[in-house]
Amino acid sequence: MDIKTKTERQTKEMVKETVFKERAQKVLTSMKENGMDQLIVSDPASINYLMGRLMNPGERLMVLVFDAAAGKTELVISKLYPQGDNPIWPVTYVDDVDDCVAILSEKIAETGVIGIDKNWAAKFLLRLMELRPNLTYKNGSYIIDKIRQIKTNEEQEFMIEASRLNDLAVERLIKEVNKGYTEKELADKLLDIYHDLGSEGFSFYPICCYGANAADPHHSNDDSTGKSGDSVILDIGCLWNGYCSDMTRTVFLGNVSEEQKKVYNIVKTANERAIAAVKPGVRFCDVDAAARDYITEQGYGPYFVHRTGHNIGQEVHEAGDVSSANTDILKPGMTFSIEPGIYLTGNFGVRVEDLVLVTEDGCKVLNHFTKDIIVVPEK
Repeated sequence: MDIKTKTERQTKEMVKETVFKERAQKVLTSMKENGMDQLIVSDPASINYLMGRLMNPGERLMVLVFDAAAGKTELVISKLYPQGDNPIWPVTYVDDVDDCVAILSEKIAETGVIGIDKNWAAKFLLRLMELRPNLTYKNGSYIIDKIRQIKTNEEQEFMIEASRLNDLAVERLIKEVNKGYTEKELADKLLDIYHDLGSEGFSFYPICCYGANAADPHHSNDDSTGKSGDSVILDIGCLWNGYCSDMTRTVFLGNVSEEQKKVYNIVKTANERAIAAVKPGVRFCDVDAAARDYITEQGYGPYFVHRTGHNIGQEVHEAGDVSSANTDILKPGMTFSIEPGIYLTGNFGVRVEDLVLVTEDGCKVLNHFTKDIIVVPEK
């Protein structure tokens, strides 16, 4: 490695380290504001957000420990995941034969308020509660979840590119729905398309479904093939630089009935009305209502059976959603889906989904592939 290349790499590493330390400082500041003395972060995606390394330790211990009073962050992790010579945070390694939580407890105060990540295994939490019975335990996930909701400029660019690739992918995938592939084979074709486009693969396993299967919002792909008159739901997403895209388009195979046109146009309008409602200061529930109330007015309220959307970033479903229960306020930098649908059991379903990024005065729609009705001719 020449000196120039080495210097450039060192500079990039220093910039990344600065970003991660700034993120950790936001966590510590929020802890103080919320009266939380310590915080255990165990979610692999959150640890990746704070370290730039995605690790999935399975049944083994892996946590970042935040101490608000001391202003410290420390990683406690299995020795099977070495952190190199210059880790971002101090590291304590544990062995499979150790009482790992006893070692962790040495970093934990005897009293005070401690936040616990929502997905930390009970076997670890219960042991810590035995060792530190005088602590007040709270769900601390919201501390980092709220920070992760606001995407930096770099994160926004990653998500914009992921959605650009997704637009290209759905255009190519639609051309495959009339070739007799099963739903499973269609998903396989999509993975080939993603790799050809240079993405990192699926952000989630796609939902590709024909006809009556499309009336099941979370249908599991099977060996069904399409037939004339089917609606075809394509709910797909890819990864770019570790960030997710997610979109849904519904097309029709061979021909489209008047009822299908009617339902499709209602869903499309609901999608557009919800997008138009997105701006800083609006509540998530208001965006949900913009879509849901319109579908209800058109007589299809009972057939819209899920929330209007979900937050997205490093994970396809992150904390926060577009639902009637979420009264949180939209802020610039938030990214989430708008995906109303109507599902007529045993007949057909329609869903139209875009991702939006909240801006200073409205929102930026990340998907640009057409939402006009597409009828794919039969072969």
